[in-house]
Amino acid sequence: MKSSLDTVLDYHQRTKHHFQHYAAGPDGLDWKNQPDPFRAFAGSAQLELPLLGAGAQPLYAELYQPGAIAAQALALSNIAALLEHSFGLSAWKQYDNTRWALRCNPSSGNLHPTEAYLVVQDCSSIHDGVYHYVSRDHLLEQRCRFAQSSHEKARILPPESFLIGLSSIHWREAWKYGERAFRYCQHDVGHAMAALRYAAAMLGWQVHLLNEWGDVDIGAILGVDRETDFGAAERENTDLMLQVTTTRSGAGTAGFDASALVAATQDGRWQGQANVLSPHVPHPWPLIAEVTHACHKPHTRQTNWPTPNLPAPLSSACKLNAVEIIKQRRSAQEFDGSTSISAAAFYRMLDMTLPRASVAPWDAIDWEPRIHLVLFVHRIDGLAPGIYLFLRNEHVEAKLRTELFAEFEWLPVPYCPEHFSLFRLLSANAQNVARALSCHQDIAADGAFSLGMLAEYQNNLALGPWVYRQLFWEAGMLGQVLYLEAEAANVRGTGIGCYFDDEVHGLLGIKNQALQSMYHFTVGGAITDTRLKTLAAYEHLQRF
Repeated sequence: MKSSLDTVLDYHQRTKHHFQHYAAGPDGLDWKNQPDPFRAFAGSAQLELPLLGAGAQPLYAELYQPGAIAAQALALSNIAALLEHSFGLSAWKQYDNTRWALRCNPSSGNLHPTEAYLVVQDCSSIHDGVYHYVSRDHLLEQRCRFAQSSHEKARILPPESFLIGLSSIHWREAWKYGERAFRYCQHDVGHAMAALRYAAAMLGWQVHLLNEWGDVDIGAILGVDRETDFGAAERENTDLMLQVTTTRSGAGTAGFDASALVAATQDGRWQGQANVLSPHVPHPWPLIAEVTHACHKPHTRQTNWPTPNLPAPLSSACKLNAVEIIKQRRSAQEFDGSTSISAAAFYRMLDMTLPRASVAPWDAIDWEPRIHLVLFVHRIDGLAPGIYLFLRNEHVEAKLRTELFAEFEWLPVPYCPEHFSLFRLLSANAQNVARALSCHQDIAADGAFSLGMLAEYQNNLALGPWVYRQLFWEAGMLGQVLYLEAEAANVRGTGIGCYFDDEVHGLLGIKNQALQSMYHFTVGGAITDTRLKTLAAYEHLQRF
């Protein structure tokens, strides 16, 4: 019988794109069966959330300065602001008679498989319980109301904190991408984690992944394991649970386990029936079900990785406030092929991919960087075009030198920040290479630079097959950092999920499973399609 680890390894191999063929997917897009991008639970009590007002907002640069933003109270209005700027709508787009929503959290193909849940206790104006967030209408649906005792209420959450749980509807991505969809769903979880951490930073709040919790407990708390509540509706798969703490000192996670919360949801009153997203039964894509089962995460021991003592983040020239940057973020569809960026802006983008204590978004996770950046530099002022390597954990340099081609230069980049592990591997015009490796997409060649995210693969999967999900989460977090930093530099970025995995490895000389590609990304000067009309995010709401 195949082990869970072997199932994960086989899935990754089978879902690679190659020059000769692509991973298995639908023959074409069945538009009549396109899944609804918004989940809702009919029969649930609804709580409309206030929209953020036009008052003063923190600067984007302040999100990276610990203590610069005063911690806000645990209140419904602030929870509403958190949800609005992490999972809420940023705009509607319209082309002729077709309209679609954009959200603050990026998504592969704008398909948005990620669903967000709130678990709250002792917050005024909201009953203790579990809620599902509906971004379309900026409201909460009460899924579970905790039982109220006539005696003193038991404490089930740490003081001044609440939880955000994430789940994925794999069918939303599989409708377009087939077997590779599981990868993209995990990217989107990472996007969502980083988006939440940035939104929390705007409120002076902290976020921490409850990494030791298992999928069974999380699924029970969120209610995604409730067969009767889903019926014929497309199922959600458990991803993770995050603790949001509203005090600067933090409530901590020591001794905080899921058992009391699971008991509270078992004793609570559940309500709501999930909507069916597609009119016809979805294609099953059994390989996705297999890898989902193989990646099941049990309860694990908490680990703590000591964050390196790095200097303060490099300064940013951006003077916009955080809301402006978050709301204007877009995935570029085309680059002009001529815009260059300064070396200072480029170094700032790379610097923000490094973890620092109490600095968003990397303080939300507790493992050391597992992913490094292979950079295809096209137009960066003062930097020769070529292929570069940026190590987010300097301790892997010796190992990577043995894994990659011996002919590479490994030339330290002069005049870059001293704490960088940035090397030029090859001096060359890399545009054609970047284009070819990214499924022949011009956008990878037309930007100022493109990159591939290279994961330390086999040694981390040895910790457990579920780490496969975390590798993509980290890649998605990197994507969100680069998205926002591109906006702050007055350019634009876009994630590229379509690339030729083994051909990337062949370029670098990788001959085994020690390193694997997780995600591609590119940054440049975007071309705007003037035929598209942008509408206000919540213009359909009467209260807007």
